[in-house]
Amino acid sequence: MGEQQKGGQPVSNTETIGKVTLDLSKYPGEDLYSDGAVEEELLKIARDLSPVEYAREIDQRGSWPVLYHFSGQRENIVEWIPLKKTDKVLEIGSGCGAIAGALARKAGSVTCVDLSKMRSRINAYRHAECETLTIQVGNFTDVEPTLDRDYDLICLIGAFEYGISYVGGDHPFEDFLKIIMAHVKPGGRVVIAIENKLGLKYFAGCREDHMGTYFSGITNYVDGGHARTFTRNGLEKIFTACGVPEWHFYYPYPDYKFMTTLFSDKRLPGKGELSNNLRNFDRDRILLFDEKNAFDGISEDGLFPVFSNSFLVVLGPDYGTQYVRYSNDRAPQFQICTEIIGDAGKASGGKTADAGGKGKEDDQRIVRKRPLCPEAAEHVRAMAGAYESLKERFEGGELSVNRCHLTEENGLPCAEFEFVRGQTLASLLDAALEAGKEEEFQRLFREYLRRIDYHSDVPVADFDLVFSNILVEGETWSLIDYEWTFGKAMETKELAFRAIYCYLLEDEKRERLPMDWVLSELGIAPEEAENYRLQEQEFQKYVEGQRLSMAKLREKIGKRVIKPWKLIDNYRNEEQICRVQVYEDKGNGYSEEGSYFVKDAFVSDREAELELKVSGDVKTLRIDPVMDSCVVKVLEMTFNGERVPLEKKKILLVNGRSSGGETPSIVFPTEDPNLGIDVSQLSPKAENVLCARLEVTRLPRNAAEDLCNALAKHIRYGTGT
Repeated sequence: MGEQQKGGQPVSNTETIGKVTLDLSKYPGEDLYSDGAVEEELLKIARDLSPVEYAREIDQRGSWPVLYHFSGQRENIVEWIPLKKTDKVLEIGSGCGAIAGALARKAGSVTCVDLSKMRSRINAYRHAECETLTIQVGNFTDVEPTLDRDYDLICLIGAFEYGISYVGGDHPFEDFLKIIMAHVKPGGRVVIAIENKLGLKYFAGCREDHMGTYFSGITNYVDGGHARTFTRNGLEKIFTACGVPEWHFYYPYPDYKFMTTLFSDKRLPGKGELSNNLRNFDRDRILLFDEKNAFDGISEDGLFPVFSNSFLVVLGPDYGTQYVRYSNDRAPQFQICTEIIGDAGKASGGKTADAGGKGKEDDQRIVRKRPLCPEAAEHVRAMAGAYESLKERFEGGELSVNRCHLTEENGLPCAEFEFVRGQTLASLLDAALEAGKEEEFQRLFREYLRRIDYHSDVPVADFDLVFSNILVEGETWSLIDYEWTFGKAMETKELAFRAIYCYLLEDEKRERLPMDWVLSELGIAPEEAENYRLQEQEFQKYVEGQRLSMAKLREKIGKRVIKPWKLIDNYRNEEQICRVQVYEDKGNGYSEEGSYFVKDAFVSDREAELELKVSGDVKTLRIDPVMDSCVVKVLEMTFNGERVPLEKKKILLVNGRSSGGETPSIVFPTEDPNLGIDVSQLSPKAENVLCARLEVTRLPRNAAEDLCNALAKHIRYGTGT
C-alpha cells in the first residue's frame, strides 16, 4: 500500500508481523476502546510465546483475561464449521484473535476487522505463521466500503450485540445486518454467536456479560448500556425484517465463549446432559437454584431453545451438523471432537429423529470422532482396534458393541460409528431412583453386571463402561463409546464401581442411591472402594495431563459462588442469636416464665438500646444481650432517669469478667451471658423505667476465654481496677 504524510514524515499504511499484514489505512490514530494495562500483558504473551505454550501460561497465571483471550476452547464455536481451502471468510470484531486461527487453518483466506490496533497486533503475533490472514484496523463504518462482496462466510462472534456502536441509528441491528448481508456471495452464510438475554444462567444468578450487573437482560436493559442481547424470537424478528430467507439455530453449551457442546433443533439435550454450569470466570455470582435440575425440567418440556445460555445462528444453508462435543481440555494426545452429522431421514418418506436424538426409520446419521490435533491421531485410530477386540469378546453375549470404521480427513483418521437408538442406562436408573423403585434399580444394575461380565477373563476391557455409554432399547443393550479400551482383563466389580462412582459425581440427586447395597452386591470392602477412588483420580490426571481443568481454573481465578439460602440461614441464625432476653426475679429466682424478649433491641449490628418497664416488686433484673460469647460495653444505664452507679459493688452482677468503672466492659466466655442489675439498691417505685445502651461484640468462645484470662491477670497484678 501507499504511504501518507504526517508531520513531513512518511507514515506506512500497513504493518507486517510475521506473515500477517495489518491494514492501517482506516485506523483513526488511537485506540478508542481498551482494557488498559492488561493488553500490554496479552501482547507480551502473543509476541514472546508460541501457541503451544499458551495452555501452560493460562494454568500458571490463573487470570481471567489470559484465559479468555488465549484458551484454545474459544475456537470451539467455529472449529466444527466445514470450511474449504477455496472459501473466503470475513470476521468482524476479531479482537485478540481468539477464533481467527481456527478459521485461517481451514479457509483459503480470512480477513479480520477490528477497531483496536493493540488487539489487532496481538491477533497478528499469535497467528504470525498464517499466510491466509489479513487484518483491517479501523472503525467498521470506515472499513466496510473497502470490503469484498463475495465472502463465503462472515462471522460475528460476540459482535452483533454491539450494533449500536458499529452503525448507530434508530434500527442499528437491522441496519448492521443488512450491511453485512451485502458482503455475502449467493449461497454464502453469516454466523452469529450471541448470548440469550433469557439464558437460564442469568435467572440463576450470573451477571449479564456486558453490563456486569444482575438481571440486566431479563429486565430489558432498563439501565441502558452499549450492548443488547436478544431472545430467539427477538433475533428472528430482526432476520425477518432484513429479508433473510433461511436461518438455523444452534445452542452452544455452557455458552458460546467456552463451548464444550453444540446442540441443534434436530438434537436437543436430554435429561441429565447439562451439568457443567458453574462458569463464572470473570465475576462473582450468586446461585439462586441448581441449574442442572432446572435444565432437566426445561429439556423434558422441550423449552431448551428458549432458555439456552447462548445462540449460534447460521444465516443461509444449514451445515448438516446436529451435535458436536469437544474434549479439548485434556492432554493433547487425547483431544478429540465427537459429532453427529447427516440426516435423520431422507425426504422421500424417511422419518425424522425426535428432539432427544432417538432416530427412527431410514436414519442416515453417523457419529464421528476426530482428533483435534495430530498428537491425538493415534488415540482415534485405536478406536477401530478397540471395536474389533470388544466385538470378539462379547460375541455370543448380550452387550452389542457399536460398529466403528476408520476414514480420513485432511490426513488425519476419523472414527465413524453407527447412530444407535435407545435410552441411556443412566436415565433408566435415574427414573427408578426418582420413583423410589428400589427393586427396579437393583434389577437394572444386576442386568448391567451380568452383561458386562461376559468373558471377563479375556484380555480386553473398556474402562469407561459407565451407564451413559450404554443405550437400551427393548432387550438390546448397546455399548456406544469405548474410547478407553485397554488390552488387559479387568475385574467386573472394578468397572462397575467406576460406573457407580462417575454416576454419583454427575448429579447430587443420585446420592439417594443405596451405596451399602451396591458395595455388598459387588463384594467390595470400604478400603478397596477407597483404592478404586484413588485409582480414578490418577486416571483423570492421566487424561488431563499437566493441564488444569476448567473447573480448577475457575477456582484458581477465585471468583465466588454465593449461595443466598446460606445467607438466609445465617441471617435466621443471627436473628436467633442476636436477641435480647430479660429476666425478672421477684424473690423466687429467675425462670423462663418470668422472662421476655425485647423486640428490635439492636439499632445497628453492634449496638442495642433498651427501655424496660420494671415493676416495684422486681428484686433483680437480668439482661442477656446475645446468645453467644461476647464482650459487652455498657455505654449508658439509667434507672428512672438517674445514672446507675455501676462502679459500686454488687450493683452489677455478671457471669463474665468485668473491667469495672462507670462504663465497664464485660467479657463473657459463655453462650449464655448474664448482665444482672440489683434493682433493690436503686430505690425503686411502684413503676420504674430502666434505660441502657450496650455495645455488643461477639467473639469465638476460645478468644473470649483468652481475653477473660488476660483481664484477670491485668487486675490481679494491680494494673487495672
